[in-house]
Parts: sequence; structure tokens; C-alpha cells
Amino acid sequence: MNVGIVGLGLMGGSLGRALVAKTDCTVFACDRDDEAMLKGGLLKAYHEELTEKSAKELDILVLAVLPSAMEDIMERFLPLLHDGAIVTDVAGVKRPVVALMKRFAKRFPALEFVGGHPMAGREFSGVAHSTAGLYENSSVLLVPVSASLEALAALKKMYVAVGAEGVLITDADDHDEMIAYTSQLAHVVSSAYVRSASADRHYGYSAGSFRDMTRVARMNAGMWTELMRDNADNLSREIRSMAARMTEYADALDGGDNETLFRLLDAGNRTKLAVEKDRQKKLQNALNGDHDIKTE
Repeated sequence: MNVGIVGLGLMGGSLGRALVAKTDCTVFACDRDDEAMLKGGLLKAYHEELTEKSAKELDILVLAVLPSAMEDIMERFLPLLHDGAIVTDVAGVKRPVVALMKRFAKRFPALEFVGGHPMAGREFSGVAHSTAGLYENSSVLLVPVSASLEALAALKKMYVAVGAEGVLITDADDHDEMIAYTSQLAHVVSSAYVRSASADRHYGYSAGSFRDMTRVARMNAGMWTELMRDNADNLSREIRSMAARMTEYADALDGGDNETLFRLLDAGNRTKLAVEKDRQKKLQNALNGDHDIKTE
């Protein structure tokens, strides 16, 4: 299978490295940054450069760029793809991507369009920080736009081959609503937390809790600004809900209300245990199903 990757950042570079190292796919790649291409070549993130000529050989085209950059890339490469080729992406929001794919699906009905979002990442960016193991034990979210079951199965096969546990089929609205909570809110909370006036005095007073809370405050601010802007309605709602919950704790402390404080802390503990138990159950079901595509 021939896979093309546009964008050799953390996600695209890691996918390329994993495909080269773990599969018999031929990987073509391109990036507007010559240095990224040079580093990607040294790190074995691709076999050959992706050009207009080699695009004709692709079975899967992966857009590993921000949503705002996708239209120009589609205009360049989609006319070159053969019938049945799959167009997918790895962006962290799906509504703007799906809207764009729907437009191009009308112009290129012989192509397969599937929005994608591997739930994998690091607090670092760029191909220099890519790793062939980034996708291991991850779940991959797929949003069919104009795609056959065969196309979904091909993407599932590709991601499982690089270490993913399996895939979950969803839609753009549900994806963006959940990602606002599971990913984007975590980055906002981490960013706000580390901006405390106490941060520069933490040395010697911090351990695992501080490291865990501040890890994703280190981020590509430009990338996350775009992703959060594209999901502003969902993320703003989550932030305001979080702020209201935080106020409950402050009110209990200010009022010396130990009973309420205990209730809030205990509720958080019980919720964490319940969601972890549910995660383990669903993971086991996925493993028992041998990575079958899930449609929850």
C-alpha cells in the first residue's frame, strides 16, 4: 500500500516513521519546510518525496497539517489521485475538516473521504520529536464523510499496524464536543495552573502532581490557538463549567465547610474510579473483538 503524508510535524513524522519501521507500506511525504524534510529523511519518516508524479500512486493521502492549510493541499493533490484513493487527516478538530471534505467530495466523487484523529501526542512539536511508537496503545477516531466500509477497514488496518488499539467511528459534532473536554480543556487548565504567581518558587516543593498538571502547558501555542478557535463554542462551555466547579471548592474552604469539601473530593475520587473501570471494560471488549471497528 502506498501512503502519502503531507506535513512532517510530530503527528505526520511519527506516522511516517511507524509505517516505515513496522509495515511494508511505501511512504511518500512532503513538507513546505526543507529542514523538516531533511530531518524526516534522516529519521526514516518516509521512503520518497511526495510529488505530483508520485501522488498518482497513492492509496491513502494523510493530511497532517492544520485545518486552515488543508484546502490548498487538496486543490493540489486531489486531482492527481486515482479512483478509490482515501483522503484522511489527523487534525484535532473535525467540524471544519468535515465541511471541507464534503465540498471536495462533490468535486471528486470517486475518492473516499474520512476525517481522522489519532488520540496520541506529546508536549513537543516537530519531526525532531517524532517517534515510531507514538501511536502505540492509542485509539483512533474516524469520521466518515464519503467513504465505503472498505475504506474504513483500510484505515483501521493501517493504524492497527502502527500500534493502535483500534478505531472508534463518530461524527464531527460528537468528536468536537468530547475533544473539548478530554483534550482542549486539559491544555487550558494546565496553562492557567502554571501561570500562578507561585510557579517560580515551586522548586523543592513539587513532585509528580506538579509535573502531571503542567506537562501539557508546554504546547505549540499557534497550533492550539487555531484548534481551540475552531472549537470555541464547546471549549468555552467546558471552561465555564470547570470554573463553576472550582468555585464550589473555594466556597467550601472560605466557609469552613468540611462536609461539603469532603463531599466534593469524594465525588471526584468515585468518578475517577468509575470512568477508569469503564475504560478498562471497553478496552477489553475491543481487544476481544480483535480491533473491530466500533460504532458507539
